[in-house]
Amino acid sequence: MLERKGITARELAAAIDTSEVNLSHIRTGKVKAFRFSTLEKLCRALSCTPGDLITLVDDYPE
Repeated sequence: MLERKGITARELAAAIDTSEVNLSHIRTGKVKAFRFSTLEKLCRALSCTPGDLITLVDDYPE
């Protein structure tokens, strides 16, 4: 998504007012949850919808 929008991770982190490290953790899936306000900021900065950024992964065995 960053490449498609022509923005660097550093620029995106600044646009959503977070650290590059935190953004990296979000991008690599190292966080299990984050605030809806962060998701909203990401979507606004990238002109996309939440579905463009996240997918459902079934981590819980039945």
